[in-house]
Amino acid sequence: MNRRHLGKVVAGAAVAVTAAAALVAVSLPGEASGDAQSPGVEADNSDQARQRPGVVAAAPPERAKGEGRDPLTDDELERARGIALGRGLRSGGEDVRGKPGPQQIATDLAEPAPAEVGAADPPRRADVTFYDYKDDAYITKTVDLASGKVERTDTQHGVQPPPTREEVAEAARLLIADPLGDGLRKDYQDATGRTLTGPGQLTVTGFVYRVDAENPGPDRLADCGRHRCVRLFTRVENGPWIDTRQLVVDLSDRKVARLA
Repeated sequence: MNRRHLGKVVAGAAVAVTAAAALVAVSLPGEASGDAQSPGVEADNSDQARQRPGVVAAAPPERAKGEGRDPLTDDELERARGIALGRGLRSGGEDVRGKPGPQQIATDLAEPAPAEVGAADPPRRADVTFYDYKDDAYITKTVDLASGKVERTDTQHGVQPPPTREEVAEAARLLIADPLGDGLRKDYQDATGRTLTGPGQLTVTGFVYRVDAENPGPDRLADCGRHRCVRLFTRVENGPWIDTRQLVVDLSDRKVARLA
């Protein structure tokens, strides 16, 4: 379906989306690895046996604390974020929707110091990153999970990590409500017969947009790079893509602009 609107429906367009797959152990009736059976166990090759559902083994309980270079546990992730926020950042920053506290970006296991490489039990630290919309700052806090202290704080401007799911949803919400989102709303109506009212009705992928020497953009988007700007690829949920590539959402000043 090719529409007259800016947000024309695109049939057959493809956008790569990365997803994480969880692996689970599956035990099937009658060992699937071969014909050999354990002593005293008779193989059951009947149709009824072959049709039995597989049994998913329960995942082992997660420990509260990891060891060495183990991934951060849920408890460690929560602890790291709480330590990194502290009182000052929690009340002084601003998230993508203008609420108190900076926007959480990621929490990762920190690299060990050179002197700690190869140690039997190196300290476990976490790098917690935020984007503070109050002053467009990218903040990284390195916390020691054992002592509960922030060891380092690094604040940068002009650094734009990939947008989080919450930021993409907010960009879509702003676009839907903006006059420049008229084409998107019309194409959604054409494709579904329903009114588009929020991002939950779409499948949306977002990418950072910035203007610099390698990507000279229009003057109206000159702040992108210093501001947090996002381009969206939108799709009707379980339906066709709608072309919104010519629109950029500036999340810092909550405005939508057209590339050309």
